[in-house]
Amino acid sequence: MTDITTIEGDFTPPLEARFALVAARFNSFIVQNLVHGATDALRRHGVPETSIDLIWTPGSFELPLAAQRLAASERYDGLIALGAVIRGGTPHFEYVAGECTKGLASVSLRYDIPIGFGVLTVDTIDQAVER
Repeated sequence: MTDITTIEGDFTPPLEARFALVAARFNSFIVQNLVHGATDALRRHGVPETSIDLIWTPGSFELPLAAQRLAASERYDGLIALGAVIRGGTPHFEYVAGECTKGLASVSLRYDIPIGFGVLTVDTIDQAVER
């Protein structure tokens, strides 16, 4: 085991780094807490609030398009996508959760920009509150 090279990530952004939070308005009573948590985490890592932009979308399905436009602007060093998709009685959950996930991954790879995935996909409101 001593011959194995270990590479570990670190989050120490340069002073001039800019970040965008892309947040879904749908289920805003959950997403507001995610926005607060993400903003707090960035601040604790030395990112000033003036280097953080918050962009709202109608729902989680629209997060990839907003992320794509932000990534294409080349203004940001990283994006954080935030939303809450709660399962209901129809297949809508699978469509929204799946396409949101695939879309954000595609944007990240296409534009070579890290996108933090903070989209909760849960069965119940209680599960969303717990997370």
